[in-house]
Order: sequence, then structure tokens, then C-alpha cells
Amino acid sequence: MTILVLGSGAVGVATAWYLNKAGQDVEVVERQPEAALETSWGNGGVIHASEVEPWSQPGMPRKIIGWLGKESAPLLLRYGAIPHMWRWGLDFSRNCTPEKFRTNAAANLNLALHSLKSLQEIASEAGITYDRATRGVLKIYRSIASLDSAQRSSDFLAQHGLLYERVDVERCVALEPALRETQATLAGALYFARDEVGDCHKFTQGLATACAKRGVRFRYGETVQSVETAGGHVVGVVTDKGRLSADTVVVAMGSFTSPLLAKLGIRIPIYPVKGISITFPRGAWNSAPQMPVIDDSKLFGLVPIGDRMRISGSAEISGYDTIPATSRAAAIVENASFTFPEMKRHLDLSKARVWAGLRPVSPAGTPIIGRTRVRGLWVNAGHGHLGWTLACGSGRVAADLITGRNPGIQVPAPQGAVIATAA
Repeated sequence: MTILVLGSGAVGVATAWYLNKAGQDVEVVERQPEAALETSWGNGGVIHASEVEPWSQPGMPRKIIGWLGKESAPLLLRYGAIPHMWRWGLDFSRNCTPEKFRTNAAANLNLALHSLKSLQEIASEAGITYDRATRGVLKIYRSIASLDSAQRSSDFLAQHGLLYERVDVERCVALEPALRETQATLAGALYFARDEVGDCHKFTQGLATACAKRGVRFRYGETVQSVETAGGHVVGVVTDKGRLSADTVVVAMGSFTSPLLAKLGIRIPIYPVKGISITFPRGAWNSAPQMPVIDDSKLFGLVPIGDRMRISGSAEISGYDTIPATSRAAAIVENASFTFPEMKRHLDLSKARVWAGLRPVSPAGTPIIGRTRVRGLWVNAGHGHLGWTLACGSGRVAADLITGRNPGIQVPAPQGAVIATAA
């Protein structure tokens, strides 16, 4: 019997790859005409163990309330979204204790390291090129207090395998000469040498091609309308083009996983948080950064991806809207221009791609991987801001669980109606 994977973002295609390698007959259903055209298209581009801390952290609920209605807020909760996400918000608040924050961060790091290894293995085996760069990531800080705080968090994660180095301003500029012009504003940085860069869209499309060569079938341009069950077991899905039979279904539809399974009375606590990226050609900007720079105080990342530059940032809770707000995009550009004044001479927004995607965020800030109470119905979603980082490892873990194998790592704690154990 065919296993149906719903969704062809990075997580869904990685799941299909590993299920196929395990000897399963796999079919992927995707509403878009190609793979990776939604949230996997324009993410920040960094595969980083350095960003595994969940947004559900001590003090965050109070900050979000204080940011209500402020367009410049790093995480903007729109008033109109509140009635639709109050229950998710309560679950989010419950995960903001110091103990849960540390547990969830460690779980993400564990999966991130597993995922980086899996990504490298897939790319080598399948021969995928995706603008990979391995110069590491530099996270810059403008006060000693904020740098000390970040180091304390990194020290905790270092106990679980995170590698990092605290560097002074002189070393910052040595690592990334593009910071020379504003070095007087810096207090120092944390350097994460293991982090990598890659184009998630290119990788996922390359992996989809590799999957197809191995016999995975892709049903593009087909929208899933519902999942069918009988006697407590999944029996197939209904799409806008008909019915597909299956005794195993994996829902990897990012933020759209929750509304689909709600039709079955299954609550998957995922809510969309919109992020914005601006991609533009490097062109004649010869002094552009050669490595990703994440600015702690200005809350953006500037990442070189092949011959392009990508600025990413912003978090906006506004339901399922994917239109990038002009004010939010302008704020990102202004913040990046403070750190890199030369950038404005080379960024023509009329020629740039301003994009918005929906991060599927769970209350714990960890992905939701496991089976539901319906036999044969599985979930692999809720990766939040770490979808590209965790995709390959999550696909591998999900395939192991579905086929009854030990994943070899601790699976993130179950959330909602998901049970993170093998059938």
C-alpha cells in the first residue's frame, strides 16, 4: 500500500526520501505546481544550530502584550488574530518557564545536529547543488550585557553539543570585513563555525527530482481537502481531483496541518507566524558580507546565498495572510542599512523579491513528529523558524518511526494529539 505524504516543502520531501529509502511505496500530494514554493521558498537560508532556542521563553508573553499595535515590534500580534489563537497562546505561555525553555532548546539542538548530518549525507548521495557555504555564522551584539546573556544561553547548549566562540570586535571585523564601517557600535559577537548556508528551495527541488528518479510519485497541482478514516484507521485522502487510497498518511503541510486535521477532531497546536525576506542580487556590492551576519539588536539576518543577498526578519501573527506588509519590509531594510550602510547603494527594492512565508510555530517551539490517535495517520510539522535547519533530520526521524525503527535520537516531546513513538 502506498504511503501518502501531504506537502512538498523541505520537510515533506525529506520524509518521502527516507520512506523511499526504507523500501516504501511513496506518493507526495502538493497543491503547488512544483516543490518548495511556499514557506520553503524564501526562508533565511541558514542551517543553524545557533538559533535553536524557541520563541516560547521566559518573559516573552509580557513582551508580546507590550508590543501590541506597534508596527516596529520584533513580534507583532495583530488584534484581529487574537480571537482565533487564544488557546494556542495559553499553551505558548505555559512553555515559557525556564525549565521548559531549556528542555525545548536542547531538544531542538539535538535534532538540528542530526539534521545537519542528514542534509550533508543526502546532498552527497543525490548530488544536489544548492549554493552551500560553510563559513559559519556571526551573531553580533551592541552591549556587553546582551553578549553576556547570549553566551550564558550558548554555554548551556554547549553541554548538549553546540560549538561556538565568543569573539571581540577586532575578531568580528577579521571574520567579516563588511562590519568595519560600523565596528564602533559593536560590543562583540558569537561565532558559530558549524552553521551552514544553503538555498532551501534549490535543495528541496533537487531532492524532489532525486526522489522521483527513485520511484516516488509527485501529484502536483492537487489540493488535499480532507483525510478519510474508517474504524479508527486512515484509509485515504480526498483531493480536488478525486480520492486516493492509503493506509498510511503523513501530514507535512506546515501551518496548514492544523486546519486539515481539525476536520477530524484532531487538535495539532500549530499557528502561523509570518516572516519576511528580501532577496536581491549582490551585483556590484563587492564589499558585501561573505558570511551570514545576525544582528541581535536590530533583529535581522543578512545572508549571502550564491550570487544573491537575503535579508530576513520580522515575526507577525496575523492568521494565514501571506502578503508582506510594506512597513515591516521597510523596517528590515532600515535595520540592515544601519549595520551595513553601503547596502542601500546596491539594493533596489523594485528589482528585489519581497516575500512572506508562514512559519508553522508550535507552543513549545519544537516540531511535532509522531502518530495521531488515528492509526496510520502521522504528523511532521510545526518547525517554526527552524524548518530548513530541521527538515532532513525530521524526515529521517518520521520515516524511522513509521517503519518501526529506532531513530537513534530522542524525539521532541509530543504536543496536542500526537504520540511521538513508533507504531
